Amino acid sequence: MTEAAPAAPRRRARGGGGAARRAERTGVKIDTAKYIERNIPNFEVLSEEALQAIEANAETILEEVGVNFVNNPAALERWREAGATIDGERVRIPRGLARELCKTAPSEFTQHARNPEKSVVVGGKNMVLAPVYGPPFVRDAKGGRRYATLDDFQKFVKLGYMSKWLHHSGGTVCEPTDVPVNKRHLDMLMAHMTLSDKPFMGSVTEPSRAQDSIEMCEILFGKDFVRDNTVMTSLININSPMTFDDVMMGALEVYAAHNQACIISPFIVGGAMAPVSVAGTLVQVLAEVLAGVAYSQLIRPGAPVIFGAMVTSIDMNSGAPTFGTPEASQITYGAGQLARRLGLPFRSAGSFCGSKLPDAQAAYETANSLNMGLLAGVNFQLHSCGWLEGGLVADFEKFVMDADQLGALHGLAKGVVVDDDTLAMGAIREVGPGGHYLGCEHTQANFKTAFWKSDLLDYKPFETWEEEGARDTVALASNRVETLLNAYEAPPLDPEILGKLEAYVAEKKASMPDAFM
Repeated sequence: MTEAAPAAPRRRARGGGGAARRAERTGVKIDTAKYIERNIPNFEVLSEEALQAIEANAETILEEVGVNFVNNPAALERWREAGATIDGERVRIPRGLARELCKTAPSEFTQHARNPEKSVVVGGKNMVLAPVYGPPFVRDAKGGRRYATLDDFQKFVKLGYMSKWLHHSGGTVCEPTDVPVNKRHLDMLMAHMTLSDKPFMGSVTEPSRAQDSIEMCEILFGKDFVRDNTVMTSLININSPMTFDDVMMGALEVYAAHNQACIISPFIVGGAMAPVSVAGTLVQVLAEVLAGVAYSQLIRPGAPVIFGAMVTSIDMNSGAPTFGTPEASQITYGAGQLARRLGLPFRSAGSFCGSKLPDAQAAYETANSLNMGLLAGVNFQLHSCGWLEGGLVADFEKFVMDADQLGALHGLAKGVVVDDDTLAMGAIREVGPGGHYLGCEHTQANFKTAFWKSDLLDYKPFETWEEEGARDTVALASNRVETLLNAYEAPPLDPEILGKLEAYVAEKKASMPDAFM
């Protein structure tokens, strides 16, 4: 599907060939890049001695301090049968037990999309990019900051579907507050299933909603396919420090039992939910992940899981989380090393920023956070685009700004190819001293693919930029949001499947009164 760019103000033509080439360059092509396959080394900050110390201390935490599994007698009984010591709701796990249980978790898995060409492999050297998750507010340049609605949610899903560099539709891209709490998961799943054909996430806000997610996937993919394959990845947050609540664990139990993937993710604000030190935070992160992943394997050995680490530091004056900081990067790099030593896929990073607007602060912090994710060896990067105001806001302009920059990550991840063509000896001989390479044979053969090019940012001369309205990046992004949504076309879906999904949602909604709590 191809969408024409908005017409620029008319200028004196320099020739038909040049105009045609400019039109080709400025046209926006809607397709999806394959998930990233990294050909660059991971950035590792911890020595072998440091890694061993962190691992040993994490085992000590599990054995001596323990973790809480609250309001979940069945979980306590599972741990007791596995060999843990239970004291009230405190679970103390003997040294080595959690790590042994984690061994059955796969090092990589495929999450299938309804369009098989868009399925993703999570783990190894792969990196899958998914959009922002969870904000109750949205913002755009015209309407400002407001509570999110289902219409906003659907627009984000459409933008995600049309974004070349996003591989995944995500989950709660924003929280549609105009729909009852107990029913909105149905509408969100319908949006992901019908407005996009990329992989998506299931509901985790109540175990029964996780079950609804399974049943809707059985309609979309077929019950036998869901039984034998992973079609959802869902976010299971740990209540740091070291508390596993019954809602999140209930959802985990449903997904693990059905062989659906879960991100086991501590939510760390350094200095509040974890120690202020990098090493201390890594000890706690590892202990929490070990316990969570081990529990998933008690439910079903071999259930796919992802080692998660959602990490920020804190402003000690205001108490607000801070993003794009060196300490958060160090924790993320270290967590990546720990995940690889466990043989688990790794989730972290995103388009993190604390700014209230898609401004310079947002750009600096987001760039730091995105590059951190690539270098840390992240396999599943949630929040890759659209994040604003510490995750409270999903911003439409920032969504397309971030999504555009994800293309740079794809380019960086390719690494540097060194062969006869890239060494370009023929071109160097052809041009010689004092010449230029613009017209040489090597340039003509490679110029279309030699450099990554933004589909959003402005590189025109000042005079052209001024003629076109002197638009800043937010204005360009606002125009792109409108253009993409106007050009959107839904991916085809079997009408019989669509009818069954609509009937399922209608029946579920009719079976319960609205609840907004």
